[in-house]
Amino acid sequence: MINMSQEFKDKVAALRARHEELLSRPNVKKEWGNGIYDRYENPIVTAEHTPLEWRYDFNEKDNPYLMQRIMMNATFNSGAMKWNGKYLLVVRVEGADRKSFFAIAESPNGIDNFRFWEEPITLPEDVVPATNVYDMRLTAHEDGWIYGVFCAERHDDSNPGDLSAATATAGIARTKDLKTWYRLPDLKTKSQQRNVVLHPEFVDGKYAFYTRPQDGFIETGSGGGIGWALIDDIEHAEIKEEKIINARHYHTITEVKNGEGPHPIKTSEGWLHLAHGVRACASGLRYVLYLYMTSLEDPTKVIAQPGGYFLVPQGEEYIGDVMNVTFANGWIADEDGKVFIYYASSDTRMHVATSTIDKLIDYCKNTPEDGLTTASSVEAIKALIAKNKQN
Repeated sequence: MINMSQEFKDKVAALRARHEELLSRPNVKKEWGNGIYDRYENPIVTAEHTPLEWRYDFNEKDNPYLMQRIMMNATFNSGAMKWNGKYLLVVRVEGADRKSFFAIAESPNGIDNFRFWEEPITLPEDVVPATNVYDMRLTAHEDGWIYGVFCAERHDDSNPGDLSAATATAGIARTKDLKTWYRLPDLKTKSQQRNVVLHPEFVDGKYAFYTRPQDGFIETGSGGGIGWALIDDIEHAEIKEEKIINARHYHTITEVKNGEGPHPIKTSEGWLHLAHGVRACASGLRYVLYLYMTSLEDPTKVIAQPGGYFLVPQGEEYIGDVMNVTFANGWIADEDGKVFIYYASSDTRMHVATSTIDKLIDYCKNTPEDGLTTASSVEAIKALIAKNKQN
């Protein structure tokens, strides 16, 4: 038992009380949404949500000023799944040292009271250790494993003098209990890969991946959009043939790049996809979320894609480490049809929006597609005006 002075005990007690107040704070829906989904007043996971034991040394002799010994910078880009009745996020936690790691936070209702498990995930290394790992997509596959596919970042040693030169590959790990993880070899591809997602079902007896081929660590270059590839052996995953199923287009939300978010949700009408699109603007790159649907019979065939964005930063969500960004790599479809959309704002914090399968299908099927010109946008508005005049 560590002896502490009363003053130190009081400081620790106040710190724990403040932390508990944050963790237990109820979240409420915002008023006057767009009818497609509901947003909530508070972020659901922030750097301040991380356990105090990860940040403070509570030994008064070693830490008499009660300083944070390890500071946390951000919590964002979280994979998600339902597990034993709880809503789980595999959060990308970034420390003050710029290194990201994965940690699980769980909630009883999916919208508040998220609490981290006692320790971060211990992720085994690949043959070549990664400097940084992040943005895990979770897939409970029909083969019985839960897979985590994530970006593994390493320095590009072909440019030894450039400390910003990096490579991106898709790391693969799997688990049965979310506690013990087994590392598989990184995905082998001809190009660099980010935002790789494992489809939850076998396709023609093979594992299927959504990909995002790119020529460099940041720039997509000749990468044309969201790709699709089949592989025979998940334990030695290699993409030999890849095709683009959701392409980029000039002067749209996907002009610079786009990528799959979490794995798609299977519905009676088709596969429901959540993705991100990126365009350039005066303040930098703007990341937004969009939806599209593919056929149940052929998951590579797009059957609906509403024009424009689905969800963008609002209010304080614009502010953070990387401004003007919404990003999602996790959502949960409940048994009653409710959908929890977990998104990060500005690479800083996690939020939730809720909708339903029926609403999202209606949105996809009945929202006009992007006609790719101003004239077509005006015609779509005029058609809606004309229809409303008849009511």
